[in-house]
Amino acid sequence: MLNITLPDGSVRQFVDGATGYDVAAGISEGLARNALGVRVNGEVRDLHRPIDQDAQVAILTWNDPEGKASFWHSSAHLMAEALEALYPGVKLGIGPSIENGFYYDIDLGEGRSISTDDLPEVEKKMLELAKKKSQFERKEVSKADAIAYFTEKQDPYKLDLLERLEDGSITFYTQGDFTDLCRGPHIPDTSPIKAVKLLNVAGAYWRGDEKNKQLTRIYGITFPKAKELTEYLERLEEAKRRDHRKLGKELELFAFSEKVGAGLPLWLPKGTALRERLEQFLRRAQIKAGYQPVVTPHIGSKELYVTSGHYEKYGADSFQPIKTPNPGEEFFLKPMNCPHHCEIYKTKPRSYRDLPVRFAEFGTVYRYEQSGELHGLTRVRGFTQDDAHIFCRPDQVKEEFLKVIDIVLYVLKALDFPDFTAQISLRDPENKAKYIGSDENWEKAERAIIEAAAEKGLTTVTELGEAAFYGPKLDFMVRDAIGRKWQLGTIQVDYNLPERFELEYVASDNSRQRPVMLHRAPFGSLERFVAVLIEHCGGNFPLWLSPEQFAVLPISEKYHDYAQQVYDQLVQAELRGTVDHRDEKIGRKIRDAEVSKVPYMLIVGEKEQAEGIVSVRRHGQGDVGAMSIAEFISSFQQQVNDMMDGKQIAAVS
Repeated sequence: MLNITLPDGSVRQFVDGATGYDVAAGISEGLARNALGVRVNGEVRDLHRPIDQDAQVAILTWNDPEGKASFWHSSAHLMAEALEALYPGVKLGIGPSIENGFYYDIDLGEGRSISTDDLPEVEKKMLELAKKKSQFERKEVSKADAIAYFTEKQDPYKLDLLERLEDGSITFYTQGDFTDLCRGPHIPDTSPIKAVKLLNVAGAYWRGDEKNKQLTRIYGITFPKAKELTEYLERLEEAKRRDHRKLGKELELFAFSEKVGAGLPLWLPKGTALRERLEQFLRRAQIKAGYQPVVTPHIGSKELYVTSGHYEKYGADSFQPIKTPNPGEEFFLKPMNCPHHCEIYKTKPRSYRDLPVRFAEFGTVYRYEQSGELHGLTRVRGFTQDDAHIFCRPDQVKEEFLKVIDIVLYVLKALDFPDFTAQISLRDPENKAKYIGSDENWEKAERAIIEAAAEKGLTTVTELGEAAFYGPKLDFMVRDAIGRKWQLGTIQVDYNLPERFELEYVASDNSRQRPVMLHRAPFGSLERFVAVLIEHCGGNFPLWLSPEQFAVLPISEKYHDYAQQVYDQLVQAELRGTVDHRDEKIGRKIRDAEVSKVPYMLIVGEKEQAEGIVSVRRHGQGDVGAMSIAEFISSFQQQVNDMMDGKQIAAVS
């Protein structure tokens, strides 16, 4: 008999060779009906695969991330089956699940193409095949047999994949008339796939290498219920309305220019005001927390990045060296701020009494992203990190890490991101060659992060292989207003750069010791953070942050002088706004202010001028009544205080 431990800690016995389905059926008929897969000792498997030893077992349904992943992976296979039926001779690349749905890379061959107009036919075929309730059957095959199969099928991309696989580790999955090279897992059969939408067609180089052939990538998503697909498509439409590229143009925040270069954003006056408010907000918090501002150059000697390890890891994919008239002298556009901060640390001797030392910089860095990967502000070639590096004693690491978590939580609260998960990103224990540093230092760094996150009571997930090459990190994964997940703030523990740069401090016993280095960026990068913020709030920024907090709208030219008086008093109270002096009707002025998402519209005419008041409209709400200018200022400031939970922020409120 097998001893099966369930997620609630209870133990049940099943006969040897029982499957995940047997376990589900033993719990309840409903669970067995909805089961899509099973997790056995941490490994996600097919539901009908036998369990051959005592194990911890969890049944996976659509409500589990792993259940969705298996569902969408199986849907990718279903789409491939449909494509083979509709486009005989199509060659298949890879077809994984992704965060929302799946894709498959295909090669239709010379003279053939597929467009979004063709996707409904593929969707129809997928639903037709799904109704056949074809089982996903797993089969272990030898490498020789696998090569023979795909050679006969004339599928070069599968043969390329097989070259890197070890004999004895190769499996095929078959459903209906379709067989694919795949490690799985899959859902039991095709019948749960009830709603299909193929979303778009894109180009993708085989294995992500521009030197290889460009394949056609088809993205799609499926659901077990049509209602869920409808809701998802509605969220997609909402996402389009919130697209930061669209709103950034409409709100005159930023622009791109081919003459300047792809991936290099130009910040317009309103966007610059927004960006500067964010910087002021964080600068204030950093100064209170004991950070010292520094400024470093936009370039650095190649040797700086050789020492840091960035050249070895990123040099081939970065901007190429800048050569000077001096033979052999080379510089790089700065890809990271941390090597520069290490050199600042070394400018004078440090004692154990001096630590921690905290350097902060809004430093612009440059990385050569492939043109196909550039996307608005979320993926650019030049961006500004709200970077800081803390140099501390080993006994101070946990305390400093906890303080940084406090700053990140402060930022997320102030900008209304209540839904987040802290991702503990550790190194891949199976591929330590990707990282620098000793096992001992990695273990200490990983332990410090895990303990600090637990002490703060953070909701966490652990991801192996997601660490930076020099150390583990805590990444804050934020969900926006429409449920999408973004990686924003990050904190990293680093025992390696202090070693590479030979950083020292004099300990209490007069010995020379290495400090530990913490890297932290609550925003991550200003560009990406602004993009996420725009989409999160749909361009309706928090009142304290809005580039234009008010617009004074005179009804006619006769009231321009009074409008200017109102404006001057508001500016004196440190509010930000404009006066609309245009020769337009008041209705047009209100509409334009609404489109520009100005929080408050202050309308002034004969009555307002005579009584020294303003008629107030709130964006998206309409008329909120008349009040004196002093009353409006007081009400405005109270709202800002309430947003910040009663905490005043210098140069913001």
